[in-house]
Amino acid sequence: MGIFDFLTGEFIDVIHWTDDTRDTMVWRFEREGHEIKYGAKLTVREGQAAVFVHEGQLADVFTPGLYMLETNNMPVMTTLQHWDHGFQSPFKSEIYFVATTRFNDLKWGTKNPIMLRDPEFGPTRIRAFGTYSVRVSDPARFLVEIVGTDGEFTMDEISFQIRNIIVQEFSRVIAGSGIPVLDMAANTADLGKLIATEIAPTLDGYGLSIPELYIENISLPPAVEAALDKRTSMGLAGDLGSFTQYSAAEAMTAAAQNPAGGGMAAGLGAGMGMAMAGQMAQQHPVAGPWGAAPVRPAAPPPPPPVEKVWHIAENGETRGPYSRASMGQMAGRGELSRDTHVWTAGQDGWKKAGEVSELAQLFTVLPPPPPPA
Repeated sequence: MGIFDFLTGEFIDVIHWTDDTRDTMVWRFEREGHEIKYGAKLTVREGQAAVFVHEGQLADVFTPGLYMLETNNMPVMTTLQHWDHGFQSPFKSEIYFVATTRFNDLKWGTKNPIMLRDPEFGPTRIRAFGTYSVRVSDPARFLVEIVGTDGEFTMDEISFQIRNIIVQEFSRVIAGSGIPVLDMAANTADLGKLIATEIAPTLDGYGLSIPELYIENISLPPAVEAALDKRTSMGLAGDLGSFTQYSAAEAMTAAAQNPAGGGMAAGLGAGMGMAMAGQMAQQHPVAGPWGAAPVRPAAPPPPPPVEKVWHIAENGETRGPYSRASMGQMAGRGELSRDTHVWTAGQDGWKKAGEVSELAQLFTVLPPPPPPA
């Protein structure tokens, strides 16, 4: 073997790619002037594909294996270069390595609630989130439709678009499925497969596929969840009468533990107690003498009305609550004027005391003239 043959064997062009980033989908093999030697060795590992682009045109695609870049291995390139015989000089082409393995544990979720008509609750809103995996099924199409001339294309550059496609199909499938919200948790696996099937044609146009899609959770708005919890409590309490008594007892306990409630809390608790006693009396009437028909006690009087209280805002601070009588005393002492801002439950924002009919009367009542000396 001559020295020239030895050097030729030592400097054979080797083209390959090893990736340790775990998120790179496409990587372009960089070479000065994009010159590749005829007869170079191309190594394509498992989970990869190599795509040749010659003078802006998509040429040959190589699957995993070891190749000698010659005319018999590059039919499209041979046609583009018009090689009808052996060609020994370097040729200029761009080589893109495409990762064909799965990219797992990718997140998706609904940014806004989805409106649907539930068979049991009527119009309602839901949110959902989950994970999915994606892989390149057609390297050539993916390169043409998505990557273009990007020398390093990562999963983050396409994940947002895929999430939008998933959410769109999820909204359409869920809205037309007719599955009650309470039964969706038992059908998440089937729903995930159905959504993956529905988005397959769209992703196929990108050269991608979704092997797996999972729905981890479907949740309701807080107001609907609160109503659902109350309905569950009613089911646990039994009939409506028992639930009413239970709610009244809970309200009385909460009022007794609130020291700021004062007389209002006491009046509210008394009213609830009488109402509950009336219900119990109706359910268990007192038996009459000598076996006569049960004598139902007279209906208890209605609970006393709850007095309206007021809050005062002055110098950026609030005080109160005050009863109307207290407000009258403050008006008499000059501590309350028509321009003082006041608020009470049910009132739309702060108002001046002179604009509230119930308090305006406090400023129109003047004391009579003093008796003659």
